[in-house]
Amino acid sequence: MMTEEERIFAGVLYAPGDAGLKAMKLRSHNLSQKFNALREDEAEERMAILKQILGSLGEGSFLQGPVFFHYGLHTKIGARCFFNYNTTIQDDGEVTIGDDNNFGPNLTIVTPVHPMLPDERRRVLREDGTEAHMCYAKPVKIGSNCWFGANVVVCPGVTVGDNAVIGAGSVVTRDIPADSFAAGVPCKVIRAITAADTLNNMPGVLSDCQVIG
Repeated sequence: MMTEEERIFAGVLYAPGDAGLKAMKLRSHNLSQKFNALREDEAEERMAILKQILGSLGEGSFLQGPVFFHYGLHTKIGARCFFNYNTTIQDDGEVTIGDDNNFGPNLTIVTPVHPMLPDERRRVLREDGTEAHMCYAKPVKIGSNCWFGANVVVCPGVTVGDNAVIGAGSVVTRDIPADSFAAGVPCKVIRAITAADTLNNMPGVLSDCQVIG
């Protein structure tokens, strides 16, 4: 028989009220609160807590805080990522984030899905004959070199490809391919990102700087 955590990863119904899952969530919630109580210049202490919360955290990544992780251990973050204020990751299912990403304030990533019908949201019948409140989860994957504007919500099961840019206020309900600019509610691809988007074509912005390469 699968554990409730194994059921999550299998993509089948699981009981979020399971004692083992509740203990994992309480641990993550308490550690998140501890992180949020620290000052920004208490960098070593903050990093030590993040490494306890997360499944993995790459070198050079920074989370401004406050942060809110549901399970924490189900989230893996790559190297050199920046997360602005108010990052919330409800990582019942796995959340995988690549390298060199930038996220604006109020990023929300969610993985759990609840049944559409109200009776089924309240309870379903389990194999052993007991009734339980249950849901299921879909993993979220974000590639590398992405930029998300402020107030982006990423919904369960979404994959965002490398080098994508997601406009502010977007609700990402479907996969976004690599090298795309996407925005809106629901989020849709606006156009491809090309060499024409170089800062060299924006001399007023580039000012006295130079593009490398």
